[in-house]
Amino acid sequence: MIRVVITGVCGRMGRCITRGIAQHTDMQLVGAVQYPSHPQIGSDAGVVAGISDIGVAITGKLEDVVHRSDVVIEFSKPKASLDHLQQVVDADKAMVLGTTGFTDEELATIKVLASRIRCVMSPNMSLGVNVMLQALELIAKALGNDYNIEVIEAHHNHKADSPSGTALRVAETITRALEQNLDEVGVYGRHGIVGARPKKQICIHAVRGGDISGDHTVLFATEGEQLSVVHRAHSPEAFAKGTIRAAKWVIDAPKGLHDVSEVLF
Repeated sequence: MIRVVITGVCGRMGRCITRGIAQHTDMQLVGAVQYPSHPQIGSDAGVVAGISDIGVAITGKLEDVVHRSDVVIEFSKPKASLDHLQQVVDADKAMVLGTTGFTDEELATIKVLASRIRCVMSPNMSLGVNVMLQALELIAKALGNDYNIEVIEAHHNHKADSPSGTALRVAETITRALEQNLDEVGVYGRHGIVGARPKKQICIHAVRGGDISGDHTVLFATEGEQLSVVHRAHSPEAFAKGTIRAAKWVIDAPKGLHDVSEVLF
């Protein structure tokens, strides 16, 4: 039996993962964490997720429950995620880290800490998105610099970071395939008189509205034709399935920081 703790358990992903774990006979939710001032602290995690009472009360501190777990599934805010990762390292547990919006400095810290435990980290746990990333690498190499490349992402109106971690991973995958540096060719939205589009520019556009689970479109355009690659998530379940799969995989993984592509392929 794999014992799981979820942080950010009251959020969209946390509730969806709670429901998913309840469907797996080889997994058990043993801890549920939300920020300390949340109004549902003390409530049952199953009830909050929309299923039956599962006997797991939501707490405001990971330290209260981390030692019960085999793996911590982390979907919260960047600062909280760093604090939680340190606690997981101290307890010598495994982690699946799905939080996005980290700074370069925070990512460097994560790499150091995660090297001491078993950790899977990805901005997107969906199988479809990770297949798309592999396809985009092949497409970018085949089309080269003769095509203008635009990345458009759309998410619900509660998403805090922009652009999405997935959009950044898409842009990084393409620039790596083209032997470019995203810091040099990347542009984030456009405004005003920007002039003609430079040949090697990659622009990322962010849309926020309603309850969009996650749409990502990559446009390759040149004179006479265009090619679009689209991934559209209809609900958080697409990400929850990959997250649960990663939680099962990471238990027996070698120590260190792993990408979700190692889990899915």
